[in-house]
Amino acid sequence: MRIGFGLPVAGVWATPENVVRFAQRAEALGYGSLWTFQRLLVDAGEPPPPNYRSVLDPLLALTFAAAHTTRIRLGVAVINLPFLSPAYLAKQATTLDVLSAGRLDLGLGTGHSESEFVATGGSMERRGARADEYIQVLRTLWTDEVSAFRGEFYTVPPSRMDPRPVQRPGPQILVGGSAKAALRRAGRLGDGWVSRSATDLSSIAGDVAIVREAAAEAGRDPAALRVVSRGVVRLGEKTDAPLSGTPEQVRAGTEWLASQGVTEVFYDLNWDPRIGSPDADPVEAVERAEEILETLAP
Repeated sequence: MRIGFGLPVAGVWATPENVVRFAQRAEALGYGSLWTFQRLLVDAGEPPPPNYRSVLDPLLALTFAAAHTTRIRLGVAVINLPFLSPAYLAKQATTLDVLSAGRLDLGLGTGHSESEFVATGGSMERRGARADEYIQVLRTLWTDEVSAFRGEFYTVPPSRMDPRPVQRPGPQILVGGSAKAALRRAGRLGDGWVSRSATDLSSIAGDVAIVREAAAEAGRDPAALRVVSRGVVRLGEKTDAPLSGTPEQVRAGTEWLASQGVTEVFYDLNWDPRIGSPDADPVEAVERAEEILETLAP
């Protein structure tokens, strides 16, 4: 089980100083990865969760963290693919992979916010079919000497994209989502699956089984797939969720998730309203985040 940590990207603790501070401390403590998430905007007519109100761009935040670290991996969970072209994301991902010396893990989602689709010009129609093509386009741009693709939704004329990613054949693609179709896509096309913040971790074994079953049906090795879980930690608050309660109970919950087929967990404090809300006290937020970071260190 690899243990990661959510980078400060939401709310009051998402400052340049804290991005550097927590990235470097997480690396020193032996955490294996840092993670971000995407939220472009929120509908003015619908009160969002506290951690969605003020969010840094996920790839830029990871790039900033990459410049101040040397070993820890950098993951985004997730970029919503309908919001930008696959060629543009391929270039962004390659650049970050090169600048970080091959540390990027790329999570992809299909989005759900109508406001974000309207604002970006993305289509909500047939998102699953678009995702299948999108992944194929990324991989031809990362791996082929001359890339070319002609599909229903995306076209890449015969062309070259350089430089290539440091990781070969490219950054690992982790497919996000909770619908059965998304889980099966992760097993069929992805290098793994990354769970949502709203995923019921107490029943995650069923989701893992769907991912691995789809991989086997596609002739792939199910055991080779990564299963990454966003760990919404509720330290000091015991609920039915595995990652709640005392530090000992959170660690026990992490071990239990490993027994359910999860290969990686990252503790994401952006979902803690005392940390990830823009209304939280900045001093108390950082103190609480530092305490949890130290206490739950691998």
